[in-house]
Amino acid sequence: MNKPIKQHLIDPEICIRCYTCEMSCPVGAIEHNDDNVVINADSCDLCMACIPVCPTGSIDEWRVVNKPYSLESQYEWEELPEQEDLGQDEAATGLEALDDAMAALLADAHKGAGGKAKAPASAAKPTINMYNLGHPATATVQGNFKLTDDPKHDVRHIILDMGSLPFPILEGQSVGVIPPGTDTEGKPHLPRLYSVSSPRDGERPNFNNISLTVKREDNGLCSNYVCNLEKGDSVQVTGPFGATFLMPSDPDARLLMICTGTGAAPMRSFTMRRQRTIGENSGGMTIFFGARSPESLPYFGPLSKVPPALLEQHLVYSRHGEKEYVQDRILAEYEKVSELLADPKTHIYICGLRGMEEGVDRAFSTIAESGGEQWAAMRDVMREDGRYHVETY
Repeated sequence: MNKPIKQHLIDPEICIRCYTCEMSCPVGAIEHNDDNVVINADSCDLCMACIPVCPTGSIDEWRVVNKPYSLESQYEWEELPEQEDLGQDEAATGLEALDDAMAALLADAHKGAGGKAKAPASAAKPTINMYNLGHPATATVQGNFKLTDDPKHDVRHIILDMGSLPFPILEGQSVGVIPPGTDTEGKPHLPRLYSVSSPRDGERPNFNNISLTVKREDNGLCSNYVCNLEKGDSVQVTGPFGATFLMPSDPDARLLMICTGTGAAPMRSFTMRRQRTIGENSGGMTIFFGARSPESLPYFGPLSKVPPALLEQHLVYSRHGEKEYVQDRILAEYEKVSELLADPKTHIYICGLRGMEEGVDRAFSTIAESGGEQWAAMRDVMREDGRYHVETY
């Protein structure tokens, strides 16, 4: 009998096909086709370099097997197979293959967002990868609206009409936009991922359209392409992607949302969903939204029209008035945040620049420890319950 080994795999339900792991793998063990991103067991040396860069935790999957799953079988998966029944002795032998150094790297990756993400228990079941690289959806641009008045932060609200194509997408999911043309090797460009900023029933209620929030980046291939789109243009779209950064359907759930810049996209979709369905009868939503100034904060105007009873807003500016970041305001709102952290109905969503994650984590730690709790333990419980969600980039 073959000696059991521990095989590194990717969960196709959670993976958002951003291909960051493939680009980060130092031995070229990760590859993709139109459907899935997979790991070659013959090449993978279990170095763990891909673990910290994965924004969803989908790559933090392992199976103890007598015979590794082939690339061909992984390409066909829509979900991960169950762990093989190897018997206790064989399974224990396989698990011991993960040595102390690898375990330390894995623990380090789990300190922040890298733990295995879970969807809220009451969330709707998402559709995944309905349109892929080999079979993208063609959308038509309905509108391109400038959201900011800061020349250094050109953020656009893009509305895409899916026409007669079915495109079931939930708040918190992402889509891929394929830039036209080819790369330096003559290969088609890979899609760039953008979170939807519209609710599941469309940017306009009951219309088959979606919206994206896109910031123009210097030399950004796809961001400049998207920000330059005009009404009537056609766009190649893949997705939907993402199975964990979803909002609970439970109307009593409380949402604590922390974002910067275009990280507001899923928060807008959450807010609009609740506005259209349960309104002020919900458990409530609180947002900490950071930007350089009011001129560079997307949706500054529309946010002023959201009733305070539905959404408690903390708009924070790092270069306007007294310098302040989202973590500073979280600490300033100690009593409110402490009460939310202690409530088992609270769901936390963090989206935006990766640099803010550490500061927010420290703020939560300070607040939790002031109340005699350990934030790391609280966070792990929330994540296991499907109540702690992070997407940073």
